Amino acid sequence: MPTTAFTTPFIGRTDELARLTRVLDRSRAGEARAVLVAGDAGVGKTRVLAEAAAHARDAGATVVTGHCVDLGDVGLPYLPFTEVLGALAGDERFSGTLAAHPVVDRLLGAGGEGGKDADGRLQLFEGMASLLADLAATAPLLLVLEDLHWADQSSRDLLRFLLSRGIPRLARSPLRSGADASSAEGPAGRLAVFASYRADDLHRRHPLRPLLAELVRLPAVERLELRPMPDGEVASLVRAQRADPLPEVTVRRIVERAEGNAFYAEELLAATSGSAGGTESAVPSGLADVLLIRFEQLTDTAQQVLRTAAVAGRRVGHEVLSEAVELPDGELESALREAVGRQLLVPDGDNTYSFRHALIREAVYADLLPGERVRLHRVFASVLGRRGRPGESAAERAHHSRESHDLPDALAASLEAADHAGRLRAPAEELRHLEAVLDLWSAVPADARPDGADTVTLTLRASAAAARAGEAHRAVSLTRSALARVGTEDDTELAARVRYTLAGNLMRVDSLAAAFEYSSEALAMIPAEPPSRTWVWAAATHVMAANYVGDTATARRVAREALGVAEVLDLSDARADLLVSLVGLEGDGRRTAQGRARLREARDLARRAGNSAIEMRALFNVAIGAYESGDLDECLTSISEGLERAGHAGLLSSPYPLEMRYLRSLVLFTLGRWDECVEAAEADARRLPAAGGYALAPALSVALARGDLGAEERARTLLEGPFDWMATLVAGVLLTDAAVLRGDAVTAVAQVRATAQALVDEGETAPDVAVRLAALALAAVADTAAEARATGDEGGVRRWTDTGAELVELARSVAARGEDGSRQGPEGLAWLARVEAEWTRVTAAPGTGAWEKAVTAFGYGNVYEQARCRLRLAQALLAAGRRSEAAEQARAVRDTADRLGAVPLRDDVDGLIRRGRLGEAPPAADAVPALTARENDVLLLLARGRTNRQIGEELFISGKTASVHVSNILAKLGAAGRTEAVAIAYREGLIAPEQRPASG
Repeated sequence: MPTTAFTTPFIGRTDELARLTRVLDRSRAGEARAVLVAGDAGVGKTRVLAEAAAHARDAGATVVTGHCVDLGDVGLPYLPFTEVLGALAGDERFSGTLAAHPVVDRLLGAGGEGGKDADGRLQLFEGMASLLADLAATAPLLLVLEDLHWADQSSRDLLRFLLSRGIPRLARSPLRSGADASSAEGPAGRLAVFASYRADDLHRRHPLRPLLAELVRLPAVERLELRPMPDGEVASLVRAQRADPLPEVTVRRIVERAEGNAFYAEELLAATSGSAGGTESAVPSGLADVLLIRFEQLTDTAQQVLRTAAVAGRRVGHEVLSEAVELPDGELESALREAVGRQLLVPDGDNTYSFRHALIREAVYADLLPGERVRLHRVFASVLGRRGRPGESAAERAHHSRESHDLPDALAASLEAADHAGRLRAPAEELRHLEAVLDLWSAVPADARPDGADTVTLTLRASAAAARAGEAHRAVSLTRSALARVGTEDDTELAARVRYTLAGNLMRVDSLAAAFEYSSEALAMIPAEPPSRTWVWAAATHVMAANYVGDTATARRVAREALGVAEVLDLSDARADLLVSLVGLEGDGRRTAQGRARLREARDLARRAGNSAIEMRALFNVAIGAYESGDLDECLTSISEGLERAGHAGLLSSPYPLEMRYLRSLVLFTLGRWDECVEAAEADARRLPAAGGYALAPALSVALARGDLGAEERARTLLEGPFDWMATLVAGVLLTDAAVLRGDAVTAVAQVRATAQALVDEGETAPDVAVRLAALALAAVADTAAEARATGDEGGVRRWTDTGAELVELARSVAARGEDGSRQGPEGLAWLARVEAEWTRVTAAPGTGAWEKAVTAFGYGNVYEQARCRLRLAQALLAAGRRSEAAEQARAVRDTADRLGAVPLRDDVDGLIRRGRLGEAPPAADAVPALTARENDVLLLLARGRTNRQIGEELFISGKTASVHVSNILAKLGAAGRTEAVAIAYREGLIAPEQRPASG
């Protein structure tokens, strides 16, 4: 493993080092932690990390370091992690663990051919997480990643995955089970990650900035900023590097010029070494001059070697450098010894040399003449081209060829680098290299281009890499570019493949009508006879697109035909994909036991074909079908199977397992198993990618129902970033319910409209969730209409009744038609029943029967919503004079609220029990004092606008006595006047529109 030698004592940074050692101590105890170490170039990041690493080694930890290098826009895929694995491979303690994890061969070996599938990168990420967990179980582990500002995108993505997953909390690798797992030497959480980066290099659009912003929000990640050293510590550092005393004027001048930067101080001191006594005037004025002082003191041969090494980068292998400089071995070794002695180069343990600091390399490189720079880049490109393992060095060769203006070799090397990145499951780097190939294509003569390649195929391949990298819109753009390049006279099979690939990419960004158009074109371009694989996959894509746009007849017809062809060609994965689509197109499909049996058949076909993505699709459809049919127990069982399979395949963060995680939390919430729901969400929060935040929504529903005021703000964060259909849906539900709980009908209705509009498809079909949204908002609308009715605001009553009618019509139309044309399942019917019940409150109609239907409808398993409906039923029963039944319903609501910890619901039912005198209820500090029977009668007449004299006449009491009762009511309700008292009474449920005053 490369190390950096330090000859000076460690001075200062005691607080920073103490923080790092505390993190190491916590990780050694089983709590994995990460620290992002930020600081300007030369401020001392490497030295502090070296001291922390020494502390870790002394405590028995294994320390491995990975470096990032600067290769312009395209880095070497996973370079810091391959360096780490290379170091671990030399440690016999880990040989068994490394051999058990295929990810090691994928990164250190050829990579295999599995990187072309969409889930290959996720498998690699899961594999690395499991490997690190198992390594940490063998011995405490410190992973140091230096110079993150130069990291390639795949390395950044892998780091995001590892830290957001919370490596130690992962289950032990599925490769270990039973006795193997129990025999591990320690907990898998004994891992610390220290990663450094230059803060002064992060411009506004630097790709590391968004990753840092995301990581620092994770509970296990902290940021440590190394600020400039105090003047006193800099002075001590300067004095410690000289055996003889330095003149104070020199020390003072160096301290002033260094401005707290340790590296600058050392270089300024070195710049005075050749002067008489180290006088102040000997200190150079510019930083570049400072950095080149030691370099210019070298012999000409040593300077030549260092200039050549600077072109190679921060690090260079001895053999590569030897070929590049073309010096006799003795002269080269003498020059290297001189550079090491001057502390410009540092020898590493793997036969390589590194510049002691990146700033030295940058200064030497910047000092090269333009022609000299081009010549040396050409030399390195030639050297790398002659060496073995061309794929591994292709990215470096492409860089050197571009810098030396050798465009044909840059194109060839970029294509090799793309192949290598694909094998390593680094789609972001594969995409960048392919884009470089496409950029260079027109500038390279046709006879110098690689054989067998064309721009259409390359562009199509780039779009696939973009899709695997999660850049869906970029994938669409590239496929459109491929479409523009493919002519009508070209291979029709290729032209069709471009079109159905574009259709698939368009579906991922919800451009459904365009997807249907291109899938139709693709299918029309290829004859069904003779049977072909291309036609089958074009048909499978067209089936999905047709289904999305509502053309189920076409989807069903094509699916049946394509299924027959797939059986003839023995395309098991295509058969599985078409079976899943066909089940969703026929009758109740996945809601029936027969439909789910066919889905399990599709699962088995995909599993035999080794197509994990389609297997996940089948498993998800089994689970969601059980949910839609109201069989929540079967749904949970199917989800468990799906997530277990996804875990073994390393696909836990791919789209369908992500949907399954959300569905699992939703079912736990629905069944009233709220603590389990929250625990599942906490585990998922450490593992989900940023785009999967919607899976945490059921836990936010728990928080909202338990009175957590911060849940609403957390729900808003789901809407940040690019449009996400599922995130918009779940956020819409949460924000609507939050507005209802606040009694804010205006915001609730506006949220329903905004969410329904955002989710409407290109055929203007509203989503199924509109029924639920309408039911929620109607609760606030009904309350507001009742208040307006109580205060005599007829305009308000009409306005809110019209709004309620709009919501009811929306719910009824969606329930009648359905998002995909199918009838509503138990959940949809329950929400529709609640819509109808809430409508009775809006119109002040008797609602007992409607609320009884709603309570029954939610009996399929939705504990919380059934309790909320029971509360409304209790209110309706009380208004109808059925007190014993109302009391029974209220007690059931309170039992549920207590069990769930639903504080707002419990407060509401306690208030009803108190006001309606339905039984014992605990006193509340802010509860409205109970009214007497006579005061209740007076209050009802107040609500009808009666004067004191009229109240007295109807109740056979004097006007003066009526006035006393009115005064008592105002005092108990805390109202300033009669109108406010009536409004409070309606809001608190003291009176309902159906109530009538008792006779005198």
